Amino acid sequence: MASSSGTKNEDYNILPFDESPIMKLPEVEVAVEFVSKMENLPRIERVVERDIFHGHLPRIERVVEKDIFHWLSSVCGFQRGNTLNQREHLVLLLASIYTREKDLNQDGAITRTIKQLKDDFFNNYQLWCNYMHLRPQIWNHEQYTEQQLHVIYIALYLLIWGEASNIRFMPECICYIFHKMANDVHQVLSKIATDGKPADYFLRTVITPIYQILSKEAEKNKGGRASHSLWSNYDDLNECFWSEKCSSELRKQKEGKPLRSSDEILNQFIVGNRCIISGRKQKINFVEVRTFWQLYRSFDRMWIFFIMALQAMIIVAWTHSGSNVANNEDVLRRVLSIFITYAILSLLQAILDIVLSVHSWRSSEFTQLLRCFLKLVVASFWVVVLLVGYSKSVQDPTGLMKFLNRWARDLHNQSLYNYLVVLFMIPDVLATILFFLPPLREKMELSDWPIINIVMWWVQPKLYVGRGMHVGTFSLLKYTIFWILVLSVKLAFSYYVEILPLVRPSKAIMKIYVEDYLLHKFIPNVKHNMGVIVAIWAPIVLVYFMDVQIWYTIFSTLLGGALGAFRHLGEIRTIGMLQSRFKSMPSAFDRCFVPPSGPATKTKDWRTSKEPKNMAKFSQMWNEFIYSMRMEDLISNRDRDLLLLPFPSSDESMVQQPLFLLASKIPATLNMAKEFKGKADHELKKMIGSDKYIRSAIQDFYYTLRDLIFFLLEDEDDKKFVTEIYDAIAKSLTDETFLENFRMSGMPLLAVKLENFLNILMADCRDDKEFKAQITIALQDIVESIMLDIMIDNTLRGDQEHDQVSQMYNKEQRFRKINISDIKGTIWSEKVNRLHLLLTVKESATNVPLNSEARRRITFFANSLFMNMRRAPKVSSMRSFSVLTPHYNEEVLYSDKELKKENEDGVSILFYLKTIYPDEWTNFLERMNCKPDEEGVRKWVSYRGQTLSRSVRGMMYYKKALELQCSLEYTNSDLSEDGIRKQALPDLKFTYVVSCQIYGTLKKSNDSRQKDILNLMLLYPSLRVAYIDEVDEPVKENSGGKTQKVYYSVLLKGDRMNSHEREIYRIKLPGPPTKIGEGKPENQNHAIIFTRGEALQTIDMNQDNYFEEAFKMRNVLEEFLHSHGVQKPTILGLREHVFTGSVSSLAWFMSNQETSFVTIGQRFLASPLRVRFHYGHPDIFDRIFHITRGGISKASKTINLSEDIFAGFNSTLRGGNVTHHDYIQVGKGRDVGMNQISLFEAKVANGNGEQTLTRDVHRLGCRFDFFRMLSFYHTTVGFYFNSMVTVLIVYVFLYGRLYMVMTGLERAILENPSIKQNKALEAALLTQSFIQMGMLLVLPMLMEIGLEKGFRTALGNFIIMQLQLSSVFFTFQLGTKAHYFGRTILHGGSKYRATGRGFVVVHATFADNYRLYSRSHFVKALELGLLLVIYEVYGESYRSSSLYLFITFSMWFLVGSWLFAPFIFNPSGFEWQKTVDDWTDWKRWMGIRGGVGIQPEKSWESWWDGEQEHLRYTSIRGRLLEILLAIRFLIYQYGIVYHLDIAHHSRSFLVYGLSWCAVLVILIVPKMVSVRRLQMFHMDLQLALRMLKGLLFLVFLAIIILLFKLCGLTVSDIFASILAFMPTGWAFILIGQACRPLLYKLIWDAVKELARAYDYIMGLLLFTPIAFLSWLPSDLLSFSVIIL
Repeated sequence: MASSSGTKNEDYNILPFDESPIMKLPEVEVAVEFVSKMENLPRIERVVERDIFHGHLPRIERVVEKDIFHWLSSVCGFQRGNTLNQREHLVLLLASIYTREKDLNQDGAITRTIKQLKDDFFNNYQLWCNYMHLRPQIWNHEQYTEQQLHVIYIALYLLIWGEASNIRFMPECICYIFHKMANDVHQVLSKIATDGKPADYFLRTVITPIYQILSKEAEKNKGGRASHSLWSNYDDLNECFWSEKCSSELRKQKEGKPLRSSDEILNQFIVGNRCIISGRKQKINFVEVRTFWQLYRSFDRMWIFFIMALQAMIIVAWTHSGSNVANNEDVLRRVLSIFITYAILSLLQAILDIVLSVHSWRSSEFTQLLRCFLKLVVASFWVVVLLVGYSKSVQDPTGLMKFLNRWARDLHNQSLYNYLVVLFMIPDVLATILFFLPPLREKMELSDWPIINIVMWWVQPKLYVGRGMHVGTFSLLKYTIFWILVLSVKLAFSYYVEILPLVRPSKAIMKIYVEDYLLHKFIPNVKHNMGVIVAIWAPIVLVYFMDVQIWYTIFSTLLGGALGAFRHLGEIRTIGMLQSRFKSMPSAFDRCFVPPSGPATKTKDWRTSKEPKNMAKFSQMWNEFIYSMRMEDLISNRDRDLLLLPFPSSDESMVQQPLFLLASKIPATLNMAKEFKGKADHELKKMIGSDKYIRSAIQDFYYTLRDLIFFLLEDEDDKKFVTEIYDAIAKSLTDETFLENFRMSGMPLLAVKLENFLNILMADCRDDKEFKAQITIALQDIVESIMLDIMIDNTLRGDQEHDQVSQMYNKEQRFRKINISDIKGTIWSEKVNRLHLLLTVKESATNVPLNSEARRRITFFANSLFMNMRRAPKVSSMRSFSVLTPHYNEEVLYSDKELKKENEDGVSILFYLKTIYPDEWTNFLERMNCKPDEEGVRKWVSYRGQTLSRSVRGMMYYKKALELQCSLEYTNSDLSEDGIRKQALPDLKFTYVVSCQIYGTLKKSNDSRQKDILNLMLLYPSLRVAYIDEVDEPVKENSGGKTQKVYYSVLLKGDRMNSHEREIYRIKLPGPPTKIGEGKPENQNHAIIFTRGEALQTIDMNQDNYFEEAFKMRNVLEEFLHSHGVQKPTILGLREHVFTGSVSSLAWFMSNQETSFVTIGQRFLASPLRVRFHYGHPDIFDRIFHITRGGISKASKTINLSEDIFAGFNSTLRGGNVTHHDYIQVGKGRDVGMNQISLFEAKVANGNGEQTLTRDVHRLGCRFDFFRMLSFYHTTVGFYFNSMVTVLIVYVFLYGRLYMVMTGLERAILENPSIKQNKALEAALLTQSFIQMGMLLVLPMLMEIGLEKGFRTALGNFIIMQLQLSSVFFTFQLGTKAHYFGRTILHGGSKYRATGRGFVVVHATFADNYRLYSRSHFVKALELGLLLVIYEVYGESYRSSSLYLFITFSMWFLVGSWLFAPFIFNPSGFEWQKTVDDWTDWKRWMGIRGGVGIQPEKSWESWWDGEQEHLRYTSIRGRLLEILLAIRFLIYQYGIVYHLDIAHHSRSFLVYGLSWCAVLVILIVPKMVSVRRLQMFHMDLQLALRMLKGLLFLVFLAIIILLFKLCGLTVSDIFASILAFMPTGWAFILIGQACRPLLYKLIWDAVKELARAYDYIMGLLLFTPIAFLSWLPSDLLSFSVIIL
């Protein structure tokens, strides 16, 4: 877009603001005009300093500003880069919205545009003002028009936001700043002149002080390791600005007092709220405390419901079991006791509210503290009153009921308790009524009426967010019915399968008296065998609380599949299905992508219509789609030719189809003609007409061949002769005498001659004369075959005419004049090639294309045309949008060195990709004419990895799609305005910004990645790169040559003329932006100011896009304009296709798992559950909504580790709505190796653990209605908590069995036939095994694959996955989730874990796997294995039952999976030489001492210290819990020593005491004679010390012999002692680690050496089977791995 006159501005982003054609578009001109309205604005005066020593006084100089932005910049002191950036930002927004007005010539169009933009930008500000009881500072002024004022205030807000840096995460802080500055601007507007401010005044005086407060708070979190209660995060500081104290400050403005600055408000909270006792910083409104009680506090209604239901079911089952006649009144009375439980649990909730928020008391309002204490008092009152009332209704009370009955002896009314229950439940009844009236509740939450405020104050704490989140009545009914169905089935299953069958055995156990107790009784008078009851019921109760996750998965899978079917998913899933629907695609394309020229009319039959509407536009788009796949090397040249759709000719009666639909039709027709024996034309037509595409193929070939021959012939007689033949054929077909006049048997010979003719035309012949001669001979042969072999004599036009035709043919000069002028041109060469393919292709159309990814893309695009897609508007009327991709140091483009670098097996990345993508490599070589250059190979490889270049190429398809849409829309480009629009609209509507955070550092270090990024900018002129520039600048005042680090946000674009980058904007920052919070959201935040438009799509570095999907962007953006329920969406969720599934079996598992979540999972979350959030990319945000409400993520260190989902939380809490759309997809890569996947799962589990503690989860859990809260819980943190409970069930079951076996109670009790035959525990633990084996993940996979690819394919995939040990993989990942989720809540330690996203072609060493999985999997698996071994050894009476076999099989499977999965899925994991190398490496690693600077990969000691890092920063509560958990390992010793033969069945405590003596000897003696201890002595004593070691060995041997001979020690006692004492030593290690601060200077070295010994032992136990399998021959090895 060159400038027509004047100097062209080169340093611009999108709008040059010069005389360029783009600036002459009406919408741009109008926008610029309003932004440039400077009438009546006060003039700016600036003091110019002059040389006072020479008598020059300071001079006041008038500054002339050219637009509102520059005027505001001078008034408020904004930076020039920020001013230019936001000026363009607002102009583009105004232009985009303005073009959607129906009549652009109306005077009210721009007024409506500005008003709409004002409403969008200030919606949150006005809500904040209403909440704070303020009048918004956006008021009218008598000297200015309303439109001008609105533009001024919008510009002011944008300038504040554009320079706010990290404060953008604090939307109400920005509201406060805007409120104050808007008031200042309003006062300035009343003046004639005003003083100007320097360019960085706003940054220095407003933003930097707030940033410094943020920075100081961030330093206190110690890199995310400190407790969250010790520092204030973004949310804490932001909530200062909707507190009562801030409101009181704002009210002072009404009294004429000036507003305090925002940093003073923050300092008031931070400095003024310091806790005197502990020195802790006070939190605001919420405290993130590490405890599992947060789950109860946030979801108390769910837990209360399940506990009450469990109590009621146990009461009913206990009362009815064993009795034929039950008193219903008595049962009802007992069931009513659940309300006492309700009151007790409510009291617990009130206590937690107080205890867990203690650090926010000083910053809380008095009314909130009063509410908490009143809640506690009322809850306590109801507990007492209900207990007293219930005690009066109990006949013959005992225990506590008897005491309460005496205490309330004056109350004789038996129905008192019933009345109390009714009174107690009145609030819940009212809440239920409001639940079914969501509009009423929303009005109450937003009401200002005092009485309503008092009621809502009691129901929930007063907060700015979380109000008005209710959905429409229909949406509410949908998810309510769903959960009623789920809960009904779940409770019925729990009652009849889990609870009722256990009641009778429990009663029997309680009556059995056991005399032979095999252990020493520490508590001798335990009645009713309560230990056994707890051991049996504990796993059942845990299953009861967990299995709702299973029922949710089952029902959501079934209904999600049905929902997908209603949305027409999977209707076209194969090329065969596409073939049957292809004729309907043009009409579907017209309905979806061609904007109506007039009022839109609904067409009922558009899905089945075969009328070729807008065939020209469809063919252009289709062909661009095919060409894009060819450039991506998914298809070959031949596939491309078969898939291309010819441009429609002027003859509308003939519509040409793509060749892949007509493939093999001509050869098939020739075979039918050859074998046809009939004599009637209608029989031939019937046979040919059985396939609808045969007729199309024949017509296509017939007419195209005619046109080709006519083009070649120059002689009119030749043309007349050919015309005669065609006329003869046409007449025969019309008269139905074709078979009478033509022989079908001659058709194959004619086909051969035609093929020869086409081969001549396609050949590369340089001699024109020879070329013409060959054509002449070929045409003569064709006509000769027609005349002699096909035409029947005396039957064509009579004898005379036939003789004339024959005479014309017999002339030797026929076909001598040939025209070859343009036969090699694009048009005719394509037609010749098409004819050749029609004639020669014999394979089925269902085999084209061969590439599976190309087939998937074609079928999905075709299917999406028939889905419920919004109709696309005109390009000029579409919503403008941006794409933002954060980049740190990931790969941009693989270097040639990286491609060819071989691993230890001689496998390079290039070789690896050639192996897994052989067809694409062949296509690439074909495209490069078998001469690929180095750059081409680098791109080919990079486009198959998870690189920035792949993401950029994919996102730039948006630009390409818009360009095509503009060319289709503005076909008459002769008109000047249409020509400008055609060129300019893609840039006006689409912006792509890549935030390359360290681009400046890469450039300074001459990193190759910087050059690759620059090449991307040069390749794609519309690409913009933002980065954080770190510059050393001199200190201005008294610097003395000193410099300081100054940071800038910089935007770049490519300069093709100079092959260099060109800087567009540079905006100074208050400090390093990524220092405050998590890196990725901070990186996004610094670059978001450079994005444009009304929508923003977030794309990660591991994503891709496709041309055909980019073409749908106009459609999906239209979703913002339509309500989904009662709200318009604020986030549009898109589905993803995981493109890494073909890399490995693990990648395939992850691909299927991820695909099911991003399709059927998110589809069901959005509708009907209404709890879909933002789970990462590629969702599309309502950009204005989110930039005014905190951005597209949250960034507080550690607590917002999973930063993306908090955008969804924040959007929902602030009244937003998140939807999901299945008709568009974006590519996505996933981790492909075992260690990569585990690191990713650990990161997600850590993130979910942190989410559990957050205020967002707490507020959503408390403020959602009951059923929506259930959906929220089970699809976020509840899934991970239930995964942890699944593992906990195994522990509880085995430790319960350990107790029963060791005490002998199992033998005495479970031998009872009524108990032994009970299957309740088996049925209950079946659900645990269901989760353990990964079935929760497999069910959605099967449904989605079945829906989109067919259920036969789904079943086949399931079987293949099982054969590839997917259950082992999912069981292993269950352990990862459970470990990291639990540890995060208990101790913290969450951190970002880089997975690399590379190709897994490297063998992971044994030491690598041990470091990564030792504590998360191996230790736990060995503990469970030890429990199972003990159960096997001592549980003889129970071993033969099917219950034992069923339960222990799943648990042994878990143990095996956790121990050996990393080695099974390790490349070359069982190769002998690598196993030997691994052993050497592991021994070296174990032996190297640690120290400062020694990495964990180099030394066991460094790794061991790092594994305890979470304990260094945990709380006292966390240390105590760790010690309590470690005590379980002492149970083994206590239980086993009494079963030793040497104990002689003694139950004396002395036996246990002597065992501890043995433990001390085992631990102390090796330490005394250790090598390190001996080195402390002089060399002269070495001989004596060695003799001492020998003597001690002899003494030990003598003691063992004496014990064998005199005390009855047996060999089995030796092995049993190992089982007993090994866990005791591990308990010492765990307790020592928890008590490290106390033991560090005492016995820490001993603890370390003991830990080293245990790691040696564990390593040997793991390595032995691996070494054995590596030693086996390869065929036996394969069999062994399968068995394993």
